[in-house]
Amino acid sequence: MFFTLPPLSPILPVALIYILAAILPAAFLLHYIYCHDVVEPDPPGLLFLLVLSGVVAALIASFLEGLGEWILKRFLYQGDPLYTILLAFLVVAVVEEGVKFFFLKRRTWNHPAFNYRFDGVVYSAFVSLGFAAFENVYYIFGYGLSVALPRALLAIPGHLSFSVFMGMYYGRARLRENRGHHVSALFSLWAGYLIAVILHGFYDACAMSGTAFATGLFVVFVLLMFVAAWRTIRRESETDRPIVRGL
Repeated sequence: MFFTLPPLSPILPVALIYILAAILPAAFLLHYIYCHDVVEPDPPGLLFLLVLSGVVAALIASFLEGLGEWILKRFLYQGDPLYTILLAFLVVAVVEEGVKFFFLKRRTWNHPAFNYRFDGVVYSAFVSLGFAAFENVYYIFGYGLSVALPRALLAIPGHLSFSVFMGMYYGRARLRENRGHHVSALFSLWAGYLIAVILHGFYDACAMSGTAFATGLFVVFVLLMFVAAWRTIRRESETDRPIVRGL
């Protein structure tokens, strides 16, 4: 007796297309960052762990944001502009950049591979793009392929941009810590986190407002931020320097 496998469900090819549409933009940017780590590329195992940490960070952030939004609704009406601003900055930006920063520091601060300043940008970008890729899967499966292109052009590079500035200060913090400048290192850590929060919060506040003015401001802001992020990547890569312990 012969047995034949049933034909693949038509949902499987569609699911594959959705997954590819969700993760390919993040994969492209991961490759872009990795190619700029020219002095001493980091171990693939560590980078893969950072991407997975970004996925875990997205799951934790989803819960915390839901809790934060529930609390905010107890005090403010959703149609209030103040609600939108507080949601963007104090809930979404603080939580998402906070959990990304937590996993970034936990996984890399004392790792022996963290021996060049540009590593801070690389590590921050890999956590953030893991976060963004998982978030993108959620959005595309929830809203369809119609959101794939705008998210590929805006949301994914947006997460990368936030991470570039966080990572730039993160790398400087490690360099200063190794040289005994503990206060300066702490300042750099907080500066990187707060800059990422401000950029992320402003991005979301403009995107969620829905007014013509906010949309125009969003376009100008995104273009300037993307240009600044790309220039920062090139500059940090070209001026990379080793982190020498004890000096």
